[in-house]
Amino acid sequence: MKIIDSIAQQAASIASIRRQIHANPELCFEEVQTADLVEAKLTEWGIPFHRGLGKTGIVGIVKNGTSGRAIGLRADMDALPMQEFNTFAHASKNAGKMHACGHDGHTAMLLAAAQHFSKHRNFDGTVYLIFQPAEEGGGGAREMIKEGLFEQFPMQAVYGMHNWPGMAAGQFAVSPGPVMASSNEFKIVIKGKGGHAALPHDGIDPVLAACQMVQAFQTIISRNKKPIEAGVISVTMIHAGEATNVIPDSVELQGTVRTFTVELIDLIEKRMREIAEHTSAAFNATCEFEFDRNYPPTINSANEAKFAAEVMREIVGVDNVKAQEPTMGAEDFSYMLQAKPGAYCFIANGDGDHRAMGHGGGPCMLHNPSYDFNDNLIPLGATYWVKLVETAMPAA
Repeated sequence: MKIIDSIAQQAASIASIRRQIHANPELCFEEVQTADLVEAKLTEWGIPFHRGLGKTGIVGIVKNGTSGRAIGLRADMDALPMQEFNTFAHASKNAGKMHACGHDGHTAMLLAAAQHFSKHRNFDGTVYLIFQPAEEGGGGAREMIKEGLFEQFPMQAVYGMHNWPGMAAGQFAVSPGPVMASSNEFKIVIKGKGGHAALPHDGIDPVLAACQMVQAFQTIISRNKKPIEAGVISVTMIHAGEATNVIPDSVELQGTVRTFTVELIDLIEKRMREIAEHTSAAFNATCEFEFDRNYPPTINSANEAKFAAEVMREIVGVDNVKAQEPTMGAEDFSYMLQAKPGAYCFIANGDGDHRAMGHGGGPCMLHNPSYDFNDNLIPLGATYWVKLVETAMPAA
C-alpha cells in the first residue's frame, strides 16, 4: 500500500478532527459548526474558499500552474436523526443526532487531502474541494448545483467517495454504470365509506381495495418491467381504522420505489397510478395518488470509473480494487453525475474491529446506532484524492 508520507504523518491530527465532528453531529442544512471547522482549517492552511452554496456548503479552491483543467472532489458533512448507542469518548453529544453513515470521515479524508495540497502541489490545474451539506434526504448536491456550483467553479469531472462496511480495510470498489439506485416515495389515500363491520353492504370498504392494491403493485415488478432490470416497490406503511367493529372511511399507503434508470421510474409511476385508480374504482372507492422523486440513480461515467480504478491499483494493488456491486441505497451525488462526468467509489470500512471500548452492541453497518468510521482509512482515502488529482492533471 503506497500511502503519501506527509499524509501519514498528519493522520493522527486529522483523526482528532474527525472525532470532533463525530461528537458534534448536525443534520441537513444545519452544518454550521462543521462548516466553521472546515473553514478554520482551510484558512489555517492558506486555501481560499467560498462559503454558502446550498446554505452551509463550502468549496475550497486549490490552484497550481497555468492549465485550465479542473476537477472536483466531494465530501458530505451531515449526520442522521438517530440516537447513538456508542459510549466511547467521541460519541455524539447531541441527543437524537449521530454520524452513522461516516460523513464525518468523508469530511476528514478531504481535509487531509487539502492539508497536503496546501504544501505540495504536484499538479497543473485547479482542484475544487466540495464540502457538501444535506446528503441524508435534503438534496444538498442539487441545491449547490442550483446555486451555481458548476458555473462558479467550472470543472471537467467530479468524484465522490463513500466508506463501505463489510469490505476488508485496504480495498476500494468502483465500476462504470449504475452503482446506486434512485429513491422515490409514494403516498396513496383510498377513500371509501365507513360503517359498522356487521353491515359491510352499507359501506365501501377501503381496506379490501388497499389489500388488492398492495399485491397488484408487485405485478409491475414481475410482469411489466424487463426481468433483467432491477426495481423494488416496497409498501412500508399502512394506516387504517381505529376500532375492531368499524369499517374505516379511508386507508393510507406509503412506501418507496428504487430503480437504476429514470425510464423504469417512469414506467413504475405510471403503472402504480393506473393500478391505484382502477382498483379503487373497482371497489367503488376513490383515491389520491402522490409520487415524489427524490434522488436519481447514481451512474458512473465509463472513462472516469476506469481512470479511478487505475489510480486505486497504483495505491493498493490490483487485487484490492474490486468491482462495485450496485446497491439499492440512494445518494445525491447522482445530481452531480447528471451534470458532469465522474465516478463515485467505495472505500472499505472493515468489519468493525476498529471500534474502541464503549461501542454499541450492534454491527458496524451504515445507519446503525453502533456504527463508527474507521480512522485508519483517512490516510488511504486522502492519498487516493491526491493521486487522482496528480494523475488527472500532471505537472508541466
